[in-house]
Amino acid sequence: MSCLLDTHTLLWALFNPARLGKKAAERIQNPDETVSVSVVSFWEISLKYATGKLTLQNVTPDDFPAIVRQSGFDILPITDTDAATFHHLPRLGHKDPFDRLIIWQAISRKLTLISQDSAFAAYRKLGLKVLW
Repeated sequence: MSCLLDTHTLLWALFNPARLGKKAAERIQNPDETVSVSVVSFWEISLKYATGKLTLQNVTPDDFPAIVRQSGFDILPITDTDAATFHHLPRLGHKDPFDRLIIWQAISRKLTLISQDSAFAAYRKLGLKVLW
């Protein structure tokens, strides 16, 4: 089984695991699970850090690729196909470009997206599997 972490899920998994839902925590900690983090999350963290919307303690956005690898998570790149086919994802009320690209990667790769964001449910009819 394979899953993709939303950005807030990544932050909580790394720095505040008590905030994770029970099913999310079990899935992330399952040794048989392939857990991926999109480079989109690195971009989102870096942008929010730069604008002051995200504070980090004892780390900077520069540290995240190494931290993610050390945590045993895979890093999912944005491919040319992700970019070229992104137009297939309709706007269903969710406008955040980071979330939308993560949603598209989950759908197109048939990954379960681990997120607390209730707005993602609208994309289930397009094949998105969401778990919290």
